[in-house]
Amino acid sequence: MQTMRVVLAAIFLGLFGLARPFVNSSALPGASLDIRTEGQLNMSNGISALLTRNLQEVFGENDPARRRAAIDEIFTEDCVFYDPNKGAYRGRGEIDRIAGEIRASHRDFRYQPIAEPEEAGNGGRVRWVEGRPGEAPAHAGTDFIIARDGRIAALYLFFDKLP
Repeated sequence: MQTMRVVLAAIFLGLFGLARPFVNSSALPGASLDIRTEGQLNMSNGISALLTRNLQEVFGENDPARRRAAIDEIFTEDCVFYDPNKGAYRGRGEIDRIAGEIRASHRDFRYQPIAEPEEAGNGGRVRWVEGRPGEAPAHAGTDFIIARDGRIAALYLFFDKLP
């Protein structure tokens, strides 16, 4: 009976993509480190998810190792980030560098979406504000992305007036 409960729980969690944290792939013979299929990767990296992950896990992440891991997972190798004030940054290494510089200038700021991400074809956008928790937002912006194969190929930053 206990085995049946575990199997049913695993199936249920797997249906909603929640089983991954509980899977020890090193315990499975011949299993790779990332056991998701390409289809599952693309589903977990849909346009809205990419927009949200970029805000939180890349530009909102203080830990350099976690930030770089997220960049490697959600950006294409030949990605480009367009900053309206500073120009274009090409490649994962440059995005990692500039995100690190931005975080270093205000480590305690948090990004908060102010609307649900919107999708159109292979692109999408999310409007956000950032600032210290409990204080009025210091900046507002919109991120627009072009995705390719479940990853961000181009990221465009637009600064907005504060709401």
